[in-house]
Amino acid sequence: MKNPDRRQFIKAMGVAAGGLAAPTILNSRAVKAESTIPVGILYSLTGTTAIVEKSMNQCALMAIAEINAKGGVLGKQLRPVIEDPASEPRTYSEKARKLTIENEVPVIFGCYTTASRKAVLPVVERRNGLLVWPTWYEGEECSKSVLYAGSAVPNQQLENSIPWLKNKLGKNKLFIVGSDYAFPRGMAKTSKTLCAKIGMQVVGDEYLPLGHTEWASMVAKIGSSGADVIFSNVVGDSIVAFYRELRNQGYDFEKLPLCSSTTTEVEVRAMGPEYAKGSYVSLPYFQTVDTPQNKAFVKAFKEFAGADAVTHAAMEAVYTGVHMWAMAAEKAGDVSSKAVVGAAGGISFEAPQGKVTIDPQNLHSFLTPRIGKARSDGMFDIVDQYSEPLVPLPYSSVGETADKRICKVSGASL
Repeated sequence: MKNPDRRQFIKAMGVAAGGLAAPTILNSRAVKAESTIPVGILYSLTGTTAIVEKSMNQCALMAIAEINAKGGVLGKQLRPVIEDPASEPRTYSEKARKLTIENEVPVIFGCYTTASRKAVLPVVERRNGLLVWPTWYEGEECSKSVLYAGSAVPNQQLENSIPWLKNKLGKNKLFIVGSDYAFPRGMAKTSKTLCAKIGMQVVGDEYLPLGHTEWASMVAKIGSSGADVIFSNVVGDSIVAFYRELRNQGYDFEKLPLCSSTTTEVEVRAMGPEYAKGSYVSLPYFQTVDTPQNKAFVKAFKEFAGADAVTHAAMEAVYTGVHMWAMAAEKAGDVSSKAVVGAAGGISFEAPQGKVTIDPQNLHSFLTPRIGKARSDGMFDIVDQYSEPLVPLPYSSVGETADKRICKVSGASL
């Protein structure tokens, strides 16, 4: 991977900033020249999930700058149009409508939570648009208006980690904790099914609102439950408060292990590495992944965002998704949603995490499951890793297998 030209990146940032500060200018015919392709950038710059989404926004712009430096898409430069949905699902919907109707973007790179994706999905489906969704999620969705590029589904996060907790760490009593919305509850549903199969007991399944910061009573409940391991689906800045409260009440992750489906390097930096040290995370990407592409990716991002910036799974998936959309558009010779979706199946990209391939049957991604253990410097040692990418099964919670698909491009056949 060649590092993007800094001037191209700054140019992209400048145009994008204009989209945020002066949308009437961006909407004018003078700026909206035929030589460019407008693309929507919809990540929260404010609110509870901005802790993660700010860097996702940056990474989308970096990927766009790289593509533009190499000639753009179909001979045209990509023109980012940024909107800030402020971590509010209703605002995501409003901004998505603006991007598709007023700005006429053929694609939106955006969303972090399931709540935000569900808010945007009806808009892109109704307007024949396309959402490139980057984040791991609970599955049980099958839309022709979403390219799930780099987005992990439960079988790629749980089928490796839950059995590993039992077989490697010898744990048998699981307490599941999460933020109170669809993703954590969906992950808990699949976790319970897996636990029943392998003989683990679920001793707790509890939730607090997204953005909640008072975790003392929940941590006390975990302590009195008899659990010997915690699985966390807590999201956003609540992660910081949860981990700090665990430490404040004296818990040691070597004695009561915690494995998360959501905690990344950026949340660890926000809370302080000492609060996460010894905990585990199941995700396809960590900054410590040892590939030439990742070394170049980390170096490039630090050049643009600052030497102390960290990379993490959500932003790496954004980067992967932008590039794979561009590859599909080039293959199709068209940026329309229908054309890109028709061309995306089977496309592979040598991403920072390793090879990522779009499954032609369901528009999800073959990804490599990994488990990382948090270090004192805020990075993760990779303690378990699959030898090759795993097939995405978004309906594994209801029995989907590689041989018996439920989610197909034609729609879920439930």
